[in-house]
Amino acid sequence: MKSRNMGRTRSRAAIVVAAAASVAAGAALLPAASASAATARSAAPVVDQQTRATFQRLADAVLTDRTDALVDGGQGDRKKPLTSGFSGDVRLSAALARSEKAALSSLDLRKNRLAALGEKYSKADTVVTLNSARLQGTTARVQVTETTALTYRKVRGDEPGTTGFQAHHELTFTAGARGDWQLTAIRNTDPAADIAVNQPAKPSVTAKVRTARAGATPNAPRAATTRTTPAKAKNLTTGAFDYKAMATYAEKYWSTYNKAYPNFNGHGAGGDCTNFVSQSLKAGGWKHAPGYVYDYTKWFGNAEIQSDSFVGVNEWSWFAQNSKRTTSLAYVYQMDVGDVLQMDFDKDGSKDHTMIVTYRNAQGVPYLTYHSANTYRRSVASIIASEPNAYYYAYRT
Repeated sequence: MKSRNMGRTRSRAAIVVAAAASVAAGAALLPAASASAATARSAAPVVDQQTRATFQRLADAVLTDRTDALVDGGQGDRKKPLTSGFSGDVRLSAALARSEKAALSSLDLRKNRLAALGEKYSKADTVVTLNSARLQGTTARVQVTETTALTYRKVRGDEPGTTGFQAHHELTFTAGARGDWQLTAIRNTDPAADIAVNQPAKPSVTAKVRTARAGATPNAPRAATTRTTPAKAKNLTTGAFDYKAMATYAEKYWSTYNKAYPNFNGHGAGGDCTNFVSQSLKAGGWKHAPGYVYDYTKWFGNAEIQSDSFVGVNEWSWFAQNSKRTTSLAYVYQMDVGDVLQMDFDKDGSKDHTMIVTYRNAQGVPYLTYHSANTYRRSVASIIASEPNAYYYAYRT
């Protein structure tokens, strides 16, 4: 969040690949007419239970294909990645079929970049839940939640078991004159600017930092993304802060939010990433510094009120540096459990996203957990592979 206002294992036999010629022609058809589609041919389009189920299955198939493109030996190694074999007269539009083909190629390249960094996935498990479907004329807008788990292949042997994330999407379906439906667009609707591991598109960064109201704002130095000799591990429990408690809190609430705090993932709220990290730091011993909410030299948060430094990306950075509660790290690979990583996606000097390290393997690779594209133990290598051109800022807490 920029500022305050701001599996299931599925049989691939059920996902029969469309012929390359059909893709080129924009067919990518999912044959067999449902009762709802038959009705639609003689009347205005409807979104009944059967149609909703067909929408959900197509969304599941498309997003599963994206995730499988990252799996070692998975769908990404196949030549014909698009889907068919569902009940209901539904297909990908020609433009979206081309877009998804390009997306899978992009994700396949990401898989190769990750492999070069020593990271591979052995299995993917994606579940898509349909939350709502709204029909307006001949257009249906469908809201879905994607929940994905990826199993780490034991390349070095000290990787965590899995990484996982939740993402929210809006799918646009358009009904044709014959009553057939085309999936014409897929849009990620998470408020945070970061991208999920299987999302090929660049993040949309819209919120911009407000002018601070309390003195000059300290600039954090950028951290390099090159691998270095692993830094000495932190003492996780006997220092001033309990870093294990920070990690435990973050991993407990990465997908089920703590009701003792507000959730800034709602529409127009700007994202929950910094609010979530602040909660984790508080669980590990960071104390409130009460005062005026707009004063970045103060830091506090509960169910009723939160300082801008508790919930805002840049304001948190200003407080962390001014208070001397953090020191900047020269390299992202120096981070350990309880340390914080921030990103500036568009490199405009205004930071966009905040994450916390909850696991570090023996080789010195940090794994991060965060909101608002709710994510569990994603390696810093994966984040860099997705966003190699972003600016990174690493903080030792």
